[in-house]
Amino acid sequence: MNLEKFKDLGLSEEILKELKKKGFEEPTEIQEKIIPILLKEEVDIVGQAQTGTGKTAAFGLPILERISFTGTKKVQALILVPTRELAIQVSEELNSFKGKKRLQIIPVYGGQSIIDQIRKLNSGVDIVVGTPGRINDH
Repeated sequence: MNLEKFKDLGLSEEILKELKKKGFEEPTEIQEKIIPILLKEEVDIVGQAQTGTGKTAAFGLPILERISFTGTKKVQALILVPTRELAIQVSEELNSFKGKKRLQIIPVYGGQSIIDQIRKLNSGVDIVVGTPGRINDH
């Protein structure tokens, strides 16, 4: 499996190992366009692509590369998604990419105990993936 194209985008060896485990072979168009930009600078970016083209990896991999375990209880990244299903899916995907990084990634959405979510948030979370309504509640 050749991950050279992912490596050329600027991704670390640790992330490349996780991509290999997941069977990724080469970046999709949206990944090629977005990953290098997000690795280099903090910018707002809008990326649109068909379902199944790797949008989560396009924005998620740079987030995982740029943040690190700090031991603080502060959220370092907030990802808004439109549905609870997508909150779960995106948080699971990010967890699968993080490798040995000691990052806490959780989904927050309505229909789940807000008390449990608050408890998790207070214990220290690095990345929160949530629906707008529940994020607003917090």
